[in-house]
Amino acid sequence: MSQLSLRLPLRRLLGTLLLCVATLSLSAQAQQPTPQTMIPAPPQLAASSWILMDANSGEVLVEHNADERLPPASLTKLMTAYLVERELDQGNIAMEDPVTISERAWRTGGSKMFVEVGTQVSIHDLLYGIIIQSGNDASVAVAEHLAGGERPFADLMNQHATRLGMHNTNFVNATGLPDADHYSSARDMALLSRYIINDYPEHYAVYSERYFTYNGIRQPNRNRLLWRDPSVDGLKTGHTSEAGYCLVASAERDGMRLISVVMGTASEEARAQETQKLLSYGFRYYETLKVYEEDEVVATPRIWGGEVDELSLGVDGALWATVPRARNEGLNARLSLPDAINAPVAAGERVGTLQVVLGDEVVAERPLVALEPVEQGGLFKRLLDAIRQFISGFFS
Repeated sequence: MSQLSLRLPLRRLLGTLLLCVATLSLSAQAQQPTPQTMIPAPPQLAASSWILMDANSGEVLVEHNADERLPPASLTKLMTAYLVERELDQGNIAMEDPVTISERAWRTGGSKMFVEVGTQVSIHDLLYGIIIQSGNDASVAVAEHLAGGERPFADLMNQHATRLGMHNTNFVNATGLPDADHYSSARDMALLSRYIINDYPEHYAVYSERYFTYNGIRQPNRNRLLWRDPSVDGLKTGHTSEAGYCLVASAERDGMRLISVVMGTASEEARAQETQKLLSYGFRYYETLKVYEEDEVVATPRIWGGEVDELSLGVDGALWATVPRARNEGLNARLSLPDAINAPVAAGERVGTLQVVLGDEVVAERPLVALEPVEQGGLFKRLLDAIRQFISGFFS
């Protein structure tokens, strides 16, 4: 595999034109000192576990005991809501669909939306009741509607947890009510929140609602930061005596979105204050840049034996990098490509690797894929390219 390095401006690369001169230009630039940003140690929180993650890049900025398995309390409802949003997105259910409330759902203890047994409640109202009012009754109702019962719904929750890479999570119910086999971690909750934000943005606004009224009862969102910080727009609180006070929050400032998870604090006020410390630290000392747009051409290397002579390469989806503030001019892109690329190549086929580096640190890495297919050329073209490839290899 051959490697090429490219200098990154603030937003995007100069593309193929730099490929030929990148190595020389970077060797010259390497002699120039990179300005350093002084970053203090991250805050220490009065909590059992915490993490701060960028929602776009997935970069973890701060963590402490982030993989410890802890009772998640009502943070569990993030997965319950995620599965409802997934079913809505796939067209399997609709917001106006009625759900009949069972006696079991009605009798579920803890926080309630105050649905009544035997009534029909829309998916819309139940989703709002789950997210804003943290309704255990609403959570059981949707579990029964989507999977026929809470136990089979918990099985679905675990299947999706595995799919999303939540390696320290196991659900036994849709509510978060205490159970020895029901646990999650700060990292897993941050991963789940990232998928909620990025996969179903059309539903994300619900998490920022401060109040929801159902059955004549108006209840506030328990996330105090929705009132204190205008950049905060989600996601979910949780509390049991076993879990303590927990909060998953997300905030966006100047195009940068952060996700914080704080688990095991001593009070409602403590979880809000400790979360604010994490968010303030991340926004103060880091920034997230969009390095490449979706389907942007990153490189156009030679392809042999094809209908055309160049292959357009890019990354699958937008590529983001989170770096210390004022360090973006030190970003470089490093391409790793085969010594020779031969047709045919299918669209989306992985051809190499793109790394975004800051100094010696890799801050983002993604596969390089073909943005369009290249079929084999005719017999004469293939023979001509074979001769050219041989001569090129001989001289190199």
